[in-house]
Amino acid sequence: MSQENQGWPAWLPLRNALKGSTPYGAPQLDNVIALNTNENPNAIPPEVRDHMMDRIAAISESLNRYPDRDAVALREKLAKYINDGEGTSFTVKNIWAANGSNEILQTLFLAFGGHGRTALGFTPSYSVHPMIANITGTSWIVGSRNSDFGVELPGAAIGIRELSPSMVFLTTPNNPSGTPTSIRDIEEIAIATGAVNGVLIVDEAYAEFSDTPSAVTLIRKYPHIIVSRTMSKAFAFAGVRLGYLVGHPAVIDAMLVTRLPYHLSALTQAAAEVALEHADAMQSGLDEIKSERERVAAAITLAGWKPVSSAANFILFTGFEGESQEIWQRFLDHGVLIRDVGLKGYLRVTIGTPVENDEFLAVMHTVAS
Repeated sequence: MSQENQGWPAWLPLRNALKGSTPYGAPQLDNVIALNTNENPNAIPPEVRDHMMDRIAAISESLNRYPDRDAVALREKLAKYINDGEGTSFTVKNIWAANGSNEILQTLFLAFGGHGRTALGFTPSYSVHPMIANITGTSWIVGSRNSDFGVELPGAAIGIRELSPSMVFLTTPNNPSGTPTSIRDIEEIAIATGAVNGVLIVDEAYAEFSDTPSAVTLIRKYPHIIVSRTMSKAFAFAGVRLGYLVGHPAVIDAMLVTRLPYHLSALTQAAAEVALEHADAMQSGLDEIKSERERVAAAITLAGWKPVSSAANFILFTGFEGESQEIWQRFLDHGVLIRDVGLKGYLRVTIGTPVENDEFLAVMHTVAS
């Protein structure tokens, strides 16, 4: 098939590996209840917002200058946040920050992937992992999960030792299923990854919604573990785009090599610093989200559908009659936007406010009847 037949002009020297690719995205629609992108439904508290605006106003006088290219003050606050929550003793030398966890992931691929390197992930999981692998010329190996969406051990460890990937990805709680991986299983995967001189990247975007211990507690023993996190979810900070990783200082040195100069704006750094200074207020709605998650899951079960047990701020569900796309469209026709994750027979709903969740459940009963 010619390049023009693939939709690209013949004069555009696009890499062959990208010609069949499509952009990542989810519908962004007006006049609907949007429960499709796992956003935190809670607004920033007014007192935090006021503090944030004061800080931004103060730095606006120096926006003609480049920001701190290594975001040292922000990284110090991120280290304190992790230490306070996990009982660890990380410093700025263990933290890296970027524009959302997706930039963190891309920077990791630039450092440890590329031509001749392979990465392994346990699917179904976060679809951006193989997408960035393709963009960076890294061969992606598809590992599998059990029917309950857990990682099969020791099969996973055996596969890692046989395939020798330079990067292993483990999402916990998993997206799209919400399934957590125990700290014991993470350690087993880490041992297998270390045996082939690879790095284990644990994607913990939804960690604050889970009661499972964080993989950051394993980094001292296993320095090849890298934990990726985000402020988009638990901090209700998706619009700011702030992701970070926790790892050995050698990992941070690799990030310094592969990051773009001045990649994190002064405005982003200032807003994130204030959010971390008010971490308790920013996360004050987490208990309600967890409670609503259980309420919505119970209602889905009562309706005759089957929710997957979730430790995140969303629920994957099945058991409906009809194709996923058809059921998704019926929800949308009633003004509720949920997510078709491309998994046959399943759909995913984000936990919203109690009012938004009531609307989802009302539409669910209409669709199920």
